[in-house]
Amino acid sequence: MTLAAISVPGTAAVRTDRAVGLWLFAIAGLIGVMVVVGGLTRLTGSGLSITEWQPVTGVIPPLNLGGWQAEFAKYQGTPQYELLNRGMGLAAFKTIYWWEWTHRMLGRLLGAVFLVPFVVFLWERRISGPIALRLLVIFVLGATQGLLGWWMVQSGLEGARVAVSQYRLAAHLGLATVLFGYVFWTALEISGARVTSLNKTPRFRSWAIGLVALIFVQILLGAFMAGLDAGRAFATWPSYGGAFLPRGLYDLSPWWINHFENPALVHFQHRSAGYLVAILAVLLYLALRLAGADRPVRLAGTHVIVLVATQIALGVFTVISAVALPLAALHQVCALALFATALWWTYALIPQPWRGAAR
Repeated sequence: MTLAAISVPGTAAVRTDRAVGLWLFAIAGLIGVMVVVGGLTRLTGSGLSITEWQPVTGVIPPLNLGGWQAEFAKYQGTPQYELLNRGMGLAAFKTIYWWEWTHRMLGRLLGAVFLVPFVVFLWERRISGPIALRLLVIFVLGATQGLLGWWMVQSGLEGARVAVSQYRLAAHLGLATVLFGYVFWTALEISGARVTSLNKTPRFRSWAIGLVALIFVQILLGAFMAGLDAGRAFATWPSYGGAFLPRGLYDLSPWWINHFENPALVHFQHRSAGYLVAILAVLLYLALRLAGADRPVRLAGTHVIVLVATQIALGVFTVISAVALPLAALHQVCALALFATALWWTYALIPQPWRGAAR
């Protein structure tokens, strides 16, 4: 195995190691799977089926009829059952239970898949110093994400709510996206992904960072869409139920609350942000082509453009299908893929680093 020091302007040197990089890409992929399963758990109304947070004993699902009846009895005491699912049978409960149980199990699996190789790589001194500290921060953020998930679930078990708070859902998805991006960026660094060798294209890096930020905001808006079930507010495109602008955008009081609690305005914001992402991505792509961007930048940019077009198409089909689950899942997968490729594009715009002697 050959290790090389990579020094990126403004950052500490990072030793490349393909095995560590592949492991981190796998971790990012698992985070992506967990986010998608979490989205489907919300869309199927399954997130409140397990009413307790049991990090250890919760690994084992009910194993017999008595166990299932006990879990069902706990769910029957929730506002969601009383107000929305009264009369649900045990078979239907099992369906929503398995969605939530799978989501939680993926979180536990993710922790193990991260922690065990991390300890091994640390023992073998393949990771050390700033990278080891960064990976430790990632582990702490992962644990925090579990706590945040339970805090989100609690919001749906209180009062007269039949779903989790859209604010807590956005916080949960936001941290998951930050964690995904942090792991993915670190994987790019450690794997030694290629960057530009030109001096004139890095000046566009601030625009690429802006694109990443805008995609992140769009993902958060997607969380509010899911939390309010706002995707079903309008089943037409490009109009909003036949209107150029949706009606009732500011029906709630005070006015600012409409941006977070009015399904019509949340839907409008999500679509509008999608158009802004597309415009910024195309402008940046054309500007870099005119500036003579080299292969690493062009390759990343092409992926971004293709995924932007795919994401818009998926968004349209999701809306006109009244949020069909397969399309909603693909829309969420594509959102994370777009976020990752935008990060890759930003990374590729780092000036060619100095590579030290192999050691």
